[in-house]
Amino acid sequence: MKGKVLGIFSVLAALCLCLTLATANPWWNPAQSQFLDLDNIMNLLSRTALYGILGIGVAFVIITSGIDLSIGSMVCLCGVLLTILLKVDYQPQQPLSVTRITAADRTIFVAGSTESLKPGDTVRFTGGVGSGLVLTVESATADRLVVRETLTRDERDGRIVRILPLESFDAASLTATLPSTTAEANDQLQLFRRDGSVTGQKITAVAESGTQLQLTLARDPGQKYHSDSFAVVLRRSQRCSIPLAVLIVLVTAAGLGLVHGLLITRLRLQPFVVTLCGLLIYRGASRWLTNDNPAGFGELQSILGPVASGRVGLLLKGDKVLFGIPIPFFLMTGLALIAAVVLTRTVWGRYLLALGRNEEAARFSGINTGRVTVMAYVICAVMAAVGGMLFALEYSSISPSSFGNSFELYAIAAAVLGGCSLRGGEGSIPGVVIGTAVMQVLNNMIMLLRIPQSLEYTIIGAVILLGVLGDELVRRAAARRRLKQSIT
Repeated sequence: MKGKVLGIFSVLAALCLCLTLATANPWWNPAQSQFLDLDNIMNLLSRTALYGILGIGVAFVIITSGIDLSIGSMVCLCGVLLTILLKVDYQPQQPLSVTRITAADRTIFVAGSTESLKPGDTVRFTGGVGSGLVLTVESATADRLVVRETLTRDERDGRIVRILPLESFDAASLTATLPSTTAEANDQLQLFRRDGSVTGQKITAVAESGTQLQLTLARDPGQKYHSDSFAVVLRRSQRCSIPLAVLIVLVTAAGLGLVHGLLITRLRLQPFVVTLCGLLIYRGASRWLTNDNPAGFGELQSILGPVASGRVGLLLKGDKVLFGIPIPFFLMTGLALIAAVVLTRTVWGRYLLALGRNEEAARFSGINTGRVTVMAYVICAVMAAVGGMLFALEYSSISPSSFGNSFELYAIAAAVLGGCSLRGGEGSIPGVVIGTAVMQVLNNMIMLLRIPQSLEYTIIGAVILLGVLGDELVRRAAARRRLKQSIT
């Protein structure tokens, strides 16, 4: 196995050398090489880290002589789930649903009680043709309101929200003063005018002054909203805290990996069939959950984005990072070290390798092969979830129809290049990481040498074929060597 790792490392070194010379101008001056550009090296490290996490996961499955074709769709599903769980909503306090509006007598019927409203209060109607109307309450009884303004047509749905007059706005300090209400920093202040115009700004600070509330806004809403305007505080609500959302995604992925493993070990279904079905199911589920629309993290992108795109600066010029190690690279390194220890220094790792070499012999020797196989698929799914969340944060926007497409090819190719035999029983985590780097350098070569992008999958297919061919040639050479030694 050490020989295979050294071999793939030699391939990586040769590729880097050739690409350095090919992109230098002139070729004998590496300092002018596009490949050695600091931004390019940082990008390569980032790509290697993200795809390396997927490769480490699938290596455990390949060692069992299995395969997981659902990695790309799992990446997509986990990214989509994270955006859904971290979705931030802004809702007004105590909105009332409208059941019917009778324009002739200016009456609005609502679902619920109108006790929070009194004559003289101002409300805003949204929904239906008359959406955006600012109305003044003339009377409020039980489940109906009578307004002073003339209504132009009957309505069957919508909602009304009490809004407050903007008492003053200080443009210098960006402070809006309202009658006393409930608000917190990070809520949103929505401003309206009777002409239907509306704008919203984030609240950065809140201060009470007697019966008034002073709200500091992130930006000036515009001069026309400084007076003769109305406002409503939209309370911020986030579906899950960040740690809980991450935990839910990881547990969900582990559950799906468990299902894969049980279908393969208990029902004796082929891994190819099970994970191919997973590929289709998870892609379809991702599209359904988002209505096939792009998903993103909104305001949380600025907080979470650096986890995937941030760098630990090693070479600085003022405040600018000229060169730094991407944060995902540290995460991948930590996961690779843990995976290497598990595979080579634990009983479970030895069981996994024994299972891959000969499942029947491993079973007769007392190993619970089913449990070991199930755990391998769980690990693969969890690693796909980690990679999926990082990819989602780096891309900032997820298109569920294409996000994660063919990621399983990169992961499998990296594992095969790194010494994982598709027959099972062999694998090296350092080799997988190096194999991932080789794949990313090849992808980088396509871009730097202006090779047509349409050849990308051709190159991936050729790499996988060469990896399998090399593995088979090595196996036959080892068999001949053992036969020769037994004869002599």
